[in-house]
Amino acid sequence: MAAELVGQTRPDILLLDLLMPNLPGLEALRAITTAGAEVRTILLCSAISAKQVLEALQLGARGVVLKKRVAELLPALDAVMRGQYWIESRSVSNVVQIVEQLGAANLQPAQSQSRFGLTARETEIVSFITQGYMNRDIAKSLSITEETVKRHLTNIFNKVGMSNRLELALFAIEYALVRK
Repeated sequence: MAAELVGQTRPDILLLDLLMPNLPGLEALRAITTAGAEVRTILLCSAISAKQVLEALQLGARGVVLKKRVAELLPALDAVMRGQYWIESRSVSNVVQIVEQLGAANLQPAQSQSRFGLTARETEIVSFITQGYMNRDIAKSLSITEETVKRHLTNIFNKVGMSNRLELALFAIEYALVRK
């Protein structure tokens, strides 16, 4: 139901409760992501583990606000609308910082980016992804269409064997495709 509503209304931002009665928040987020809806999502929750935060980010969430800190909702909305992430009571400008903060970045030695066959433009797009940009923002910054960005992302995913933006960002960091 949530995925259908997001598809019909195309909101700029979505507040999603982690503990919804009919469908858990992460499952709703998974359905929204699977449906291909581009919406900046903030999860509201009473408590959340680092593992759940990483899963939410992998599913496309842009922020997490604890219900006991509801006063943070307005700054979180502002940060997410500016293209940043909101985790642990503060704005974070890119996914790299979030992963490092959560202790999930277990980086391996860097390898040459030429090994993956990425073009200069594809590498540039990977850099935007690690900074948390949405397709429309990347398109605007590079003066190309959103469809062109999507084609580049498809090519990038195929070349590096990743299937979503968070995996791509983590891969880019692990193999030093972008600078921190």
